[in-house]
Amino acid sequence: MNDPAAPNPHEDVKQPERPPLLQVLGPGLITGASDDDPSGIATYSQAGAQFGFGLTWVMLFSWPLMCAIQEISARIGRVTGRGIAGNLKKHYPAPVVYSIVLLLLVANVINLGADLGAMGAALKLLIGGPQLVYVALFGLVTVLLEVFSRYSRYVSILKWLTLSLFAYVGVVFVVKMPWGEVAKSLVIPQISLTPAYMTVVVAILGTTISPYLFFWQAEEEVEEIKERPDAKPLERAPEQAPEEMRRIRIDTWVGMGFSNAVALFIILTTAATLHAHGVTNIQTSAQAAEALRPIAGKLAFTIFAVGIIGTGFLAIPVLAGSAAYALGETFGWHVGLSRKLSRAKAFYATIAVATLLGVLLNNTSLDPIKALFWSAVINGVVAVPVMALMMHLSSHRAAMGEFRLSRGLKAVGWLSTAVMAAAAVGLFATWGK
Repeated sequence: MNDPAAPNPHEDVKQPERPPLLQVLGPGLITGASDDDPSGIATYSQAGAQFGFGLTWVMLFSWPLMCAIQEISARIGRVTGRGIAGNLKKHYPAPVVYSIVLLLLVANVINLGADLGAMGAALKLLIGGPQLVYVALFGLVTVLLEVFSRYSRYVSILKWLTLSLFAYVGVVFVVKMPWGEVAKSLVIPQISLTPAYMTVVVAILGTTISPYLFFWQAEEEVEEIKERPDAKPLERAPEQAPEEMRRIRIDTWVGMGFSNAVALFIILTTAATLHAHGVTNIQTSAQAAEALRPIAGKLAFTIFAVGIIGTGFLAIPVLAGSAAYALGETFGWHVGLSRKLSRAKAFYATIAVATLLGVLLNNTSLDPIKALFWSAVINGVVAVPVMALMMHLSSHRAAMGEFRLSRGLKAVGWLSTAVMAAAAVGLFATWGK
């Protein structure tokens, strides 16, 4: 018989409850959707405006690479019950961990500032008013939701927000699209070795495969373990592995496929409208939305602008949350969106401070275009060592036990790492050109 006076092992969790929406699709879906943040939208819009359909092949090429590294991230979290930072801390020297986490924090804060600024600019385009006030309000709302919402409810909110990405699917069908040319460009790459072309290719890869996504998806698998009373890390409950590995694979491939499909639609929209009408210099998502208005009409403009705000609400928590998870695991704090505020004060404080810094960046003279460039540089630098360490970690018995990577997944994971290394080299090779 249960002792009513006995402590509840889950008493520090905010009312755990299995989310009723999209039972199978979870961390992978949210991670993939958050990859199409306002900063990413700006990158994809620039690709379409500058090169037309010439870069659509990159989205098809990057999909399996993105799926492999995100599945590996999820497996690390589900097998060990710890996130990426926690595993790095356990198996690698402290200076390595501190360096990676510091660079991740810097990149995430810059991304937060750029995304919040894009959301404010999009709302100003729609209704007018003070952009900086909108930026502050967006930051405040996302922090309050992360800190005070019950985890299961908050995850459901994030899942519903993924629907905002369908705005970019809808825009494609508002404009006239030469589908024959689109199909050809997808399967026959039109590669140019010019600095401008290579820079945009590198930017797309850096936007698609970003370190904050690795940290977030691994940690959300850990959160799933906390939320489900019957779930345990697979290293302690290997009998759960077949079902969980199957769920992770489906969730990841669908989530990343959704992400890349939306990115493709953004490139198609801007290629068929902006590029076709000679508008080739688009550097922010708000510029892309504004440029659509006279070319594709008010409906396309409105859908595009509303999508920026929706994707921002999805991406801001992921950027701030991944920073807090990484810092918290590095210093041994209680971490997790499923924990009450009183049990994870430093974790939630990090989310609030990171978001506040993002808001404050919009009140400085910092050029948002340069901010995005530096964020891409830092992400490109951080991604390669993080991916290499993840590949090493997930291939060794000391860390993963019997759940080491299969040969196929290991091969694609290392290929993804090599591509990102080449992208980082390409980024520096085109520096200043």
